[in-house]
Amino acid sequence: MEKEPVVARRDLMKAAAAVAALAPALAASSALAAEQQQGQPQQGQPAPAPQPTTLAEVAPAADIRLSVERRGQVALFGLNRPEAQNRIDPETFQALARALYDYDHDPSLRAAVLFGHGDHFSRGIDVEAYRAAAGNGSPLAGFTRIVNPLNYGQAQRSKPLIAAVHGDTWNMAHELFLAADIRVAAANTNFGQDENAHGRFPGGGSTVRFVREAGWGNAMRYMLTGDHWGAEEAYRMGTLQHVAETPEAALSRAVEIARQVAACAPLGVQTTLASAHLAIDGPEAEAFSKLGAQYSGLYRTQDFIEGVRAQAEGRPPVFHGN
Repeated sequence: MEKEPVVARRDLMKAAAAVAALAPALAASSALAAEQQQGQPQQGQPAPAPQPTTLAEVAPAADIRLSVERRGQVALFGLNRPEAQNRIDPETFQALARALYDYDHDPSLRAAVLFGHGDHFSRGIDVEAYRAAAGNGSPLAGFTRIVNPLNYGQAQRSKPLIAAVHGDTWNMAHELFLAADIRVAAANTNFGQDENAHGRFPGGGSTVRFVREAGWGNAMRYMLTGDHWGAEEAYRMGTLQHVAETPEAALSRAVEIARQVAACAPLGVQTTLASAHLAIDGPEAEAFSKLGAQYSGLYRTQDFIEGVRAQAEGRPPVFHGN
């Protein structure tokens, strides 16, 4: 009997080892192929149902405080109280909180834009409406399935938001602007954070975000004096990424940016946001957590009452520090 050549045996052993090494990869490949095959409709079978959506469209109307529009993978949220310069009352804040939650949990949406209908983005908080509801605490107290529009606290967005502002963008409106991830403004934008001039303080996050993004001196220059500033100044300070010629151009630019974001890998975008927030929000969590109590405390002061009264009477307030 002839002996098997040694070289032949070695080649056979090498081939067997190579097959063994490839086995896990081949098995994974087969599993992946099977998984992909399961996701594809078989011949003669109906195609799988589209991914569920949770964000419903809401057309702007006289009794609608927040419009909601879907443009492919982009959602547009429009503040809609033009008769009140889009001032934000508790109902508007709650509507935006619900819409942001639905957007964040809608797998068919990847980016969103916040803007304002009418001549202004928003003149900020509706003081009288909030004052009437102050006894109930936060306007979001007791609500579920919401995301705080100011984007701090336990429920925060995991998806990006682009702000497109124009006209008056004051106080809480400026804080909503700062809470966005990318910001566009029309050239006619008039920013303001003038609560100190009316017996209040920036209780929606500007004491944290404005300082962080514009620098201490820039932020204090405007928050402590109550002076307003324009789009070019905001761009200089670094709180604004793009200045557009008109309000319409600002909204178009914001939608264009949102579509660029939506074209990127959604999990990568969300991971980028999460990682960035870990880097910048961690040490500031305590400051954010105290804002509600600080704001509620000011509602009970005589200076706050004087600020509201003086504003209603069209005269300079006289503060006494109590």
